[in-house]
Amino acid sequence: MGEAVSPSTTPAVVPEAATKLDELVAVMAQLRAPGGCPWDADQTHESLVQYLIEETYELIDAIETGDRDELLEELGDVLYQVLFHADIAAHTPGEDFDIQDVAAHMTAKMVGRHPHVFGDRAAADARTAETAEDVVGFWDELKKQEKPGRTSVLDGIPQGMPSLALADKLLGRAEKVGLLDLQQQGGVQVGSEDELGPLLLAIVASAKAQGLDAERALRSTLRDLQGEIRDQETGSAE
Repeated sequence: MGEAVSPSTTPAVVPEAATKLDELVAVMAQLRAPGGCPWDADQTHESLVQYLIEETYELIDAIETGDRDELLEELGDVLYQVLFHADIAAHTPGEDFDIQDVAAHMTAKMVGRHPHVFGDRAAADARTAETAEDVVGFWDELKKQEKPGRTSVLDGIPQGMPSLALADKLLGRAEKVGLLDLQQQGGVQVGSEDELGPLLLAIVASAKAQGLDAERALRSTLRDLQGEIRDQETGSAE
């Protein structure tokens, strides 16, 4: 969204010896301050959602097909969205946090979720992790402690995810509760993403030729899968 911003003609006031990140925070603050850019000042969390989605997909494109300069630019655009939301929060009664609070919260979260790195290794309950699977196990345990209100493995999964990404996430949850065994391969055998891509495209093309909505069909099936997962959880609890 960098091209949509109208910078002020007055240079941003930045503390001496500030980092480039501090400088960008100051630029954002000046754009949204009285006398700055009316468009920036008028934005809300809700109005920026479309830009966050757009910039995220542009970053994905840069990762998958771009070069260093594109990656650098698109990472900056996504970072700018984070700074934008933090500045809005800093000036919204009831939210009252800024980018420093966001960073502090994330630091505490990452340190807390990596006891095998930051914990007391001499303690009796010291954690060790030899594999990535060990780390995932830590995260699952710690997330349960952090969010005790979550009663299902489905809690916290955003339903607005792209359907294929949501399917991948839900299949993992289905395996976790014992509903599916993903190690038992299904009837469709593919050995690489180069094989998988054309197969998925052929399925969508077949659906389109018959007047079917592939996206709606998959989402409907995923709703059924979520119902089965919740049933499985209920049965296990009983």
